Amino acid sequence: MDAVEPAVPITDEWIERHFDHLSPELAREFHPTLARARSRCPVAHSDRYGGFWVATRYEDVLRVAQDWRTFSSELGITVPAGGPTMKIIPVTVDPPLQRIYKRLINAHFTPARIGPWEEPTRALVNRLIDGFVERGECDFMRDFARPFPGLAFFDLALHAPADDLEEVNHYATMASLPQVAESRDCLMKLAAWIGGFVERRRAEGPRGDVVDAVLDAEIEGRPITREEVIGTVQLLVLGGLETTAGVLGAAMLRFCANPEIPALLRARPELIPDAVEELLRLDGSFVCIGRTARHDTELGGHRIKKGEQVIIYWASANRDGAEFPDPDTFDLDRPTNRHVAFGAGPHRCVGSNLARMNLRIALDEIVHRLDDIRLRPGADIDFHSTFNRAPLSVPITFTAGARL
Repeated sequence: MDAVEPAVPITDEWIERHFDHLSPELAREFHPTLARARSRCPVAHSDRYGGFWVATRYEDVLRVAQDWRTFSSELGITVPAGGPTMKIIPVTVDPPLQRIYKRLINAHFTPARIGPWEEPTRALVNRLIDGFVERGECDFMRDFARPFPGLAFFDLALHAPADDLEEVNHYATMASLPQVAESRDCLMKLAAWIGGFVERRRAEGPRGDVVDAVLDAEIEGRPITREEVIGTVQLLVLGGLETTAGVLGAAMLRFCANPEIPALLRARPELIPDAVEELLRLDGSFVCIGRTARHDTELGGHRIKKGEQVIIYWASANRDGAEFPDPDTFDLDRPTNRHVAFGAGPHRCVGSNLARMNLRIALDEIVHRLDDIRLRPGADIDFHSTFNRAPLSVPITFTAGARL
């Protein structure tokens, strides 16, 4: 087991020179630290892990995300990710090749394509709530937020065998949690399951779904390789599980701290789509990503040399007061909300429509079925926080029994 480094307090010097995205202290003081970074040094150079740059201002984050010719995903990021890594397509591919992979996926996650999934998604949400509502308490992450997105995706998007759903969802969920001891093993098991699954699908008749689209793809005039198929399906799986779970967990913490929010949404459910956008802005769990400079460039008044790496913080951009007035406030009356919770540029999340639908349905049922939601007294809320961020556990109490 790796030795645990002693806690390093977050000082101004730490923010300006020694920023460590894997720091437990950053996980605990996440948004206040990013706010200090935006104020003191919106583009800073850290000497950790061989050196990298950190961008925290909306304008700079957007520029790096959109300028793929200067800031590459394909060149590789050696800054540690805090957990097991595998090549995931098309995240690690730049345009124009990246667009070929992404077109395979995009058509299967439009609002029109996922519309028929709404009814079975709502049924799944209610089935999960049924499992704990009579107890008057639950660990919201364990009992709802983490199982929900995976069970829905494996069933509705991938048409995975019903007998596999619980097991493969466990693999995918654990693979998304870098602090969990079994994470690496579960990532390997997930990849093995995907390999067997796509081979079974090759032998079956077409279903017209995203799996068929990937299996039948041609990449620059050649058939897609098995590695590319597994990498693409793996992206589809991992891209939406812990990210959606993290937003749900943070939303529940916000509901507990501000009970007027669920009360308002219960009384005015037409506000739930706007609430989803504001929750994504404030508590989006896809917090940052890395890029590598293809050539010498400039960012925020600093010279970035060819080959140097930059971590851009979506979570910080989403609370930048230059873009969002009163940025730390949950405000359903914002005239515009150009958040980057799903990223930006060519690698913007292909599953954003699905994530929004899942969040909308989940919040709708939660606020109508759970009353007097409170954080369990004495609960110690801890977050895992690397490139994704989510509460590890959210123990809550509520009035026992369904409100339906």
